[in-house]
Amino acid sequence: MQVLTINSESFTIEAQDMQMQANSIYSFFDSILIDELEVLNKHGIYTDANALSNGKKAYFIGEQLLLGDALVIGREGLEEKDVSIKEEELSSLLIKEVSPFYKTVLELLVPTDANLYRTFEVEKGSEKIALNIEWVLYTFNIADERTREYFINELKKSLENGDNVMDYMQKMATLAMHAGA
Repeated sequence: MQVLTINSESFTIEAQDMQMQANSIYSFFDSILIDELEVLNKHGIYTDANALSNGKKAYFIGEQLLLGDALVIGREGLEEKDVSIKEEELSSLLIKEVSPFYKTVLELLVPTDANLYRTFEVEKGSEKIALNIEWVLYTFNIADERTREYFINELKKSLENGDNVMDYMQKMATLAMHAGA
């Protein structure tokens, strides 16, 4: 099967043939903890769920934050197939520049067990909304400078106190949801 790989250090994209077996994706990352993202139409993007705790480089595909190397596989429903996106097209979607806010927060999160894509629920009125840390970071990144500084300072305090990082992110998500109401 034709796949694309993204090297997060050099930002190179390489087409590869991969024999898809039950453990192929896990073998690629040498890990059983994998994050699967559906950012690209008819494609799945896989990353190592340990990339944050391993301090891997951050980048974007469009507006989706990724950490570390990535594997792109074509998908039709639940069936995996050859990629249909061209290397040049995927390359045009890569954004290597990460804001100082993202860099600071991700660096603070390295020693934690946080996962950017694991969901938690936030209540807004009677509605329960599933969000994740990646959404929280995106939301606070587009806020004004004082709000970003508040987020970072409170995160530092929370980590120094040994608080659960997911609880902190859920609290910040709740604040963001109600600020937008």
